[in-house]
Amino acid sequence: MKLSDIFHTDVTFLAEVVIRLIMSVAIGALIGSERARHGRAAGMRTHILVCMGAALTSVTSVFVSEFTGDQGDVFRISAQVISGIGFLGAGMIILKDNNVITGLTTAAGVWTTGIIGVAVGYGFYFGAIIAAALFLVTIVLFSKFERFKRKTENVYIEIDDMYAANKIINDLKEKIGAEFSYTIVPPKSCFQGNLGINILLKKSTEFDELKLCESEQIVYIEKE
Repeated sequence: MKLSDIFHTDVTFLAEVVIRLIMSVAIGALIGSERARHGRAAGMRTHILVCMGAALTSVTSVFVSEFTGDQGDVFRISAQVISGIGFLGAGMIILKDNNVITGLTTAAGVWTTGIIGVAVGYGFYFGAIIAAALFLVTIVLFSKFERFKRKTENVYIEIDDMYAANKIINDLKEKIGAEFSYTIVPPKSCFQGNLGINILLKKSTEFDELKLCESEQIVYIEKE
């Protein structure tokens, strides 16, 4: 019995399926390794599975169209997968205790990885490789550029008396000696009666942590 008889198709197509799935795994691993290196929740394994799964939907669509005689829309399954990956990415977006949103880049990366997988599954190798290369350039180079261009930095301060917030803010204005914006947030310690303050400083502002520690109500300082 021939391999083509087992799978009801020709060996050339089976070889093409293997190549496409292996290529999707390689691209997913390449993109995921960069995210894993930065300690992101969606690392190498997540990106591999997303890319391979998306590629398989495309391969399945091609198989159904060519070998079963169904002349329907071959993009229908892949279109639903792209929408589904959007929900997966939403779970990676996190609102931290200091009201800072993280995970947007990782979520967008997983979604893009899925689309690259779809392209690989349809055999659009050139587009997939170029997209993967541009993806890595965007993540690696532009992240460094963003850090270089960032003009502000965030300082989290926690006080043990929420009723002294106005007094502490006025005291901080004197000690910092520069204009800043602030946001009142829930305390990271979760201690009842404590209050968190996010301070947004200009990057050029000289920050003296020891001077801020002189205030008795300040129990925790974190420069982010």
